Amino acid sequence: MSDYLEGLNPPQRAAVEQMEGPMIIIAGAGSGKTRVLTYRIAHLLKNGVDSFQILSLTFTNKAAREMKERIGAVVGQSEAKNLWMGTFHSVFARILRSEADKLGYPSSFTIYDSQDTVRLMNSIIKEMGLSKEQYKSKAILSRISQFKNNLITVKAYRNNPELIEADTMAMRPQMGAIYKEYVDRCFKAGAMDFDDLLLRTNELLVRFPDVLSKYQDRFRYVMVDEYQDTNHSQYLIVRALADRFQNICVVGDDSQSIYAFRGANINNILNFQKDYPDVKTFKLEQNYRSTSNIVEAANSLIEKNKTRLDKTIFTANDEGGKIKIMRTLSDGEEGRWVANSIFENAMNLQKTYDDFAILYRTNAQSRAMEDALRKKGIKYKIFGGLSFYQRKEIKDLLAYLRVLINPNDEEALKRIINYPARGIGETTMDKLAVAANHYNKSLFEIISNIEKTDIKIQGPTKTKLNNFATLIQSLQISAQAHNAFEVADEVVKRVGLIKDLQVDGTPEAVSRVENVQELLNGMKDFIEERKEQDLDSSLTAFLEDVALASTFDNKDEDDTPMVSLMTIHLAKGLEFPYVYIVGMEETLFPSAMSVNTRSELEEERRLFYVALTRAETQCYLSFAHTRYRWGKLIDCEPSRFLEEIDERYIEHLAPQRNKVVANRFVDSGLFGDDDDIPKDRIRFRKPVTRSVRNQETPEKKTPFKQPQNLKKVTPKLAQQLGASKPTQKLAVGNKVSHAKFGVGQVLQLEGVGVNIKAEVKFESVGTKKILLQFAKLNILE
Repeated sequence: MSDYLEGLNPPQRAAVEQMEGPMIIIAGAGSGKTRVLTYRIAHLLKNGVDSFQILSLTFTNKAAREMKERIGAVVGQSEAKNLWMGTFHSVFARILRSEADKLGYPSSFTIYDSQDTVRLMNSIIKEMGLSKEQYKSKAILSRISQFKNNLITVKAYRNNPELIEADTMAMRPQMGAIYKEYVDRCFKAGAMDFDDLLLRTNELLVRFPDVLSKYQDRFRYVMVDEYQDTNHSQYLIVRALADRFQNICVVGDDSQSIYAFRGANINNILNFQKDYPDVKTFKLEQNYRSTSNIVEAANSLIEKNKTRLDKTIFTANDEGGKIKIMRTLSDGEEGRWVANSIFENAMNLQKTYDDFAILYRTNAQSRAMEDALRKKGIKYKIFGGLSFYQRKEIKDLLAYLRVLINPNDEEALKRIINYPARGIGETTMDKLAVAANHYNKSLFEIISNIEKTDIKIQGPTKTKLNNFATLIQSLQISAQAHNAFEVADEVVKRVGLIKDLQVDGTPEAVSRVENVQELLNGMKDFIEERKEQDLDSSLTAFLEDVALASTFDNKDEDDTPMVSLMTIHLAKGLEFPYVYIVGMEETLFPSAMSVNTRSELEEERRLFYVALTRAETQCYLSFAHTRYRWGKLIDCEPSRFLEEIDERYIEHLAPQRNKVVANRFVDSGLFGDDDDIPKDRIRFRKPVTRSVRNQETPEKKTPFKQPQNLKKVTPKLAQQLGASKPTQKLAVGNKVSHAKFGVGQVLQLEGVGVNIKAEVKFESVGTKKILLQFAKLNILE
């Protein structure tokens, strides 16, 4: 028996050893599905299957990388590199680059992200003379995404009277014309959006049977992770590729299907056994992640769903603490309670802040949590906010690089043609766009041949366009002989990006310059890493890596432990020892938009199930009686989901009945003695929460205990406890803390009065000079 099989339980081992035919692995939360997936691929390789014949599809690049590393540890890294393993989009992009010519695309086609598509749609709506209010770009793009994921092409749309009528009733009668123009413009620009990577792959496999046969023969073994999250387009591709040999293995959990809003179809996993009558089913029901109380509580919740596969999750872990429910008076108090609880748990239990996560239903809920954490001095990180690659200065530089690779990339070209400012305005761009449509050429082709056209553009502007075309063409030549970093560095210098960013001299400008520098650093790392792995390190490869990156694929360079804040949707696939699920209120969770049908409500319940099962050791639930929404204070009621958890597994941290609060604004003596009122006429009304927003809510608290192994107050703890001295007494040698740069030591002081500067060597970011007039430094020791 091989070593990699020894640590598997019987159901896991049975799934790993099943090599042939269709199979489904129903994997409950925390049941070790990644391990099973990994070892099954390793088992196939150990038993003579060629690594080039295995296709493994995941939903994140991070998951694919981790699996490849684990497989490499069993069979060798060299063999693991041959696997076709990655996200649906990255694998299909790879196939499309090889076969793009059959569909009329260049092999170096651009992948448009959401911002690119919004800009393109804005242009189309403007050029068609349509109302921006009636035709909102994001709403139109969402509609087009639905079409593509359900294989509704422009042709299919035009032949579907029901769709046309629905859009007409929704006051979007030009939907079909917009859809066609959008598709045509993307094609002309040599670009695909994310949905195209699926749609065009389907087109490729349908229109070219020889191509389908080629990839069916290559991918004799197909594996799909998170199968419950696949949409219709992904489902059809997987079925087509696996159709010849039927060696398809899908892994998933219907109880964790939470992406219907993205087009995920839970029926794909529910009906898998109908699609493949000879399917073998394996159930991974033992949870290795969570305590018994958490597992049983989650079971008692999810059993309320009627549409689900039969399985019973269990665990051999300790019973653990009960799920704790906290009632607070307001969302602000909820935030303060969460922050205090995290701080006390970290101190009393000797935990670091990365052991804690705060999960919420909507991004807007983060405000109260952030305010409370900041005031408590607790570091945190928000997942799903504005990512590095979405910052303007980064997008600008990436747009230059994209144009070097694909000069027909219209959206990238529009972004950079007048940045930094060259005197090429909107009127000129409108004329160029008209000419491009007239001659059926790309914008760059028109610009490059501006003298050969009859466009009425003045001489000075033509010169500017010629200079721009020459700049791009010369950079393209350079790009052929240099790596991604060298090309980007040359672009930064030749177009004057840094100079433009530094014009206003503000702290924000400095930050933008640092971001550009960081991108260049990232490109360096990308090249070095690729060289070590003998992978493509070209500019094209880098841009594709950036386009396909997800929030969790970007490694945070700050190693300081931080509390994680995120929506529950983003938390899927993650786990934390301590989890706080906040905002457990009706119309918030479940969402007011998801209680109209049973299927919607059941998805909300699955979402709560996912949240509960992220916790390993302890789970906290909280709700508020009042909450601000759209600037107004509203009354809230507890979520129905709280009542659906079996009482055996929960503990309430606050009294279930509201405390009677006296009116402190009017002297009670004005109205006589209480004895004057007959006792049977006394009625206590529910207190008005708005008048007691700042009142402390009773809660069961563990007395604060000084950690036994903490012999002195560290700078970090001192910062958390607010132990600081005024910066006027700052001296060389002092240890200080800064909100952004962290802890450091003062090396030198210079200047007088308001011009005093401190040179500080920070542990995380190195040496910086800071003007004390504006810096908020806390002296630690």
